[in-house]
Amino acid sequence: MSDPKAPPTLFSVVMPARDEEASLPPTLRALYAEFLREEIPHEIVVVDDGSKDTTWAVLQKLRDEIPTLAPVQNPGPHGFGRAIVYGFNHLRGDAVVVMMADASDAPADAVRYWRLLGEGHECVFGSRFMRGGRIVDYPRVKLFVNRLANLFIRVLFTIPLNDTTNAFKAYRRHVIEGCRPYLAPHFNLTVELPLKAIVRGYSWTVTPISWENRKHGVAKLKIKEMGSRYFFICMYVWLEKYFSRGDYRRK
Repeated sequence: MSDPKAPPTLFSVVMPARDEEASLPPTLRALYAEFLREEIPHEIVVVDDGSKDTTWAVLQKLRDEIPTLAPVQNPGPHGFGRAIVYGFNHLRGDAVVVMMADASDAPADAVRYWRLLGEGHECVFGSRFMRGGRIVDYPRVKLFVNRLANLFIRVLFTIPLNDTTNAFKAYRRHVIEGCRPYLAPHFNLTVELPLKAIVRGYSWTVTPISWENRKHGVAKLKIKEMGSRYFFICMYVWLEKYFSRGDYRRK
């Protein structure tokens, strides 16, 4: 287990990917170039989550030009949340950031996460909706549902975080281990992980980030995913917060 007070030494990127043959090359090249320029020691763990296209072949080819790329295949069962947890199980770093394969997350923001973790924060949560944040081409219906869901979470947990549902967040490795086991198999892991980290007493900070809609492929998150699965995970963590008597808080 890493020392929570020591600066991290290796930054692991966990990136779930399903049928992302067109998005991965520009996404990974931009990320690698940014980390190389900023001299951030890193590895990029891309999890091929049951792709039906040439995603795995593309990843193998990219290894020739991106030496820090460490692709793995999730044999199943599949699902966005399961792919991320599979990536957690295969990372080597003492800090990790979850990023999307569609280039919606800015590499420069990942660098800022690394710096903030180095300042002593155990978790860094980005917000697209605070001063300094930016969104580009966000579908209107999804944006409306997103803001309602985040308002519900903010009120339910009485926290000053207005973008809990975004997957793009960074953690020290001991936080990832301290929040196990994970129940969410799909996109609802994006709320289970940060809410557990908060409820279990890990330190966190928020920084503005940018988000751009994908240029290739099809979005995997459907609006119906924002319903019962998210509600179940929110209530599960809420029950832990108020009824577990601190049994799961960090020691």
